Amino acid sequence: MTHSSIMVDVGKWPIFTLLSPQEIASIRKACVFGTSANEAIYITHNDEVFVFGLNCSNCLGTGDNQSTIVPKKLEALCGKKISSLSYGSGPHVVLCTEDGEVYAWGHNGYSQLGNGTTNQGITPVQVCTNLLIKKVVEVACGSHHSMALSLDGDLYAWGYNNCGQVGSGSTANQPTPRRVSNCLQGKIVVGIACGQTSSMAVVNNGEVYGWGYNGNGQLGLGNNGNQLTPCRVAALHSVCVLQIACGYAHTLALTDEGLLYAWGANTYGQLGTGNKSNQLSPVQIMMEKERVVEIAACHSAHTSAAKTQSGQVFMWGQCRGQSVTFPHLTHFACTDDVFACFATPAVMWRLLSVEHEDFLTVAESLKKEFDSPETSDLKFRVDGKYIHVHKAVLKIRCEHFRTMFQSYWNEDMKEVIEIDQFSYPVYRAFLEYLYTDSVDLPPEDAIGLLDLATSYCENRLKKLCQHIIKRGITVENAFSLLSAAVRYDAEDLEEFCFKFCVNHLTEVTQTTAFWQMDGPLLKEFIAKASKCGAFKN
Repeated sequence: MTHSSIMVDVGKWPIFTLLSPQEIASIRKACVFGTSANEAIYITHNDEVFVFGLNCSNCLGTGDNQSTIVPKKLEALCGKKISSLSYGSGPHVVLCTEDGEVYAWGHNGYSQLGNGTTNQGITPVQVCTNLLIKKVVEVACGSHHSMALSLDGDLYAWGYNNCGQVGSGSTANQPTPRRVSNCLQGKIVVGIACGQTSSMAVVNNGEVYGWGYNGNGQLGLGNNGNQLTPCRVAALHSVCVLQIACGYAHTLALTDEGLLYAWGANTYGQLGTGNKSNQLSPVQIMMEKERVVEIAACHSAHTSAAKTQSGQVFMWGQCRGQSVTFPHLTHFACTDDVFACFATPAVMWRLLSVEHEDFLTVAESLKKEFDSPETSDLKFRVDGKYIHVHKAVLKIRCEHFRTMFQSYWNEDMKEVIEIDQFSYPVYRAFLEYLYTDSVDLPPEDAIGLLDLATSYCENRLKKLCQHIIKRGITVENAFSLLSAAVRYDAEDLEEFCFKFCVNHLTEVTQTTAFWQMDGPLLKEFIAKASKCGAFKN
């Protein structure tokens, strides 16, 4: 499994909506996996490793067999610089580091962790047999088997072998990493991929080899017989293949000339041939399009994707349950987005590198310039403190200021506007809202902002303030919030605060705020509460 370097937004994967914007911003690499895309691992800029999600078969490696909705740190992997990662259907997870070490954990019913046992791996453990002396640069997993490629082009495989996918010449499961040889003897492997129960390799002269399950023709050999050792895909003899990708039961190959070949299962149109017939041998597709520079598929899905030289991204196969039999041009910028939005499950087909660009959106730029003396052309003075703003922004964002500035001739426009009817925190929060669309205030100050929003006719801001107040109401502040709601004519809020006070009557009547309450208001509250039968006792 290679990794990408395009600007990618992990937010397109639903599971990442659990993370705060700060946590999202800390991510450097990520992978979403699992039978329902319910598990995720990510690596931060300071090389810490976190996992969260369902934890089926201990695939999060936290050692506690518990699911987690908040990210947990995997101490054993922090600082290890993960370079390639893959996962199976159990799930089990296999990864390699920049130092060439291999770690694995999770489901191990078929020895796919390569440690010689079939006990579940509850935490990451280094895979040692035959690999300690090797620098591993890439890993790939099928449903229950694993492969590791070393820097010098040797390939190792282990785990489930019912169809020969380990390439050992038998169908006995392989408990520890074993070098894949036979036809690959003396060859330098440069790329690997796994289908559910099949394996593929590309060697440095562009030849392609396949072994394992072949019932749908996914090995591209012109027949559908399983292969227990690597077999060369002879039909590709005239081309030089650079990249290989495997879906559940189909295979894609990309040549050095940007040509794309597909073969294997086609029930969902995943070969992109325009029909749903399986192909036992490679078929060229997307011939009328410009050269292809990247292909994508994943062993848990029947979805295919490709990116062309000019950056166009196509998808075909199973797309959100629909069978798309011909490559369809999307509006995506990278193949990863196809899997986030259209694959079932919505897993990642590779370890994703998230490049955080320096580019700021309009919204981010505005937010940054709020209260910035360098660029402002107007100041407000509130409680003796200054707030720096931009007339143009205020005019665009607020009717009150539009009217106010129109009534000044430009030359009479004051550099400083004095504000005395609102407090500094309230007025600052209001101006910041005009730059950011959001409010961050305690409920007591939100009351003051509600007053401002009412007098400036800012309806959305009123709603936001009411939301903050409702969320922040407590026994201690309930009465002052109720009196404020009455004072600012916020009926919905008044009703909410009243109900809260009635429901917590014993506690609230013991607070100072209750006895400091304005006389007429206190009377009105007692009368209204009595009507509800609140004072029966």
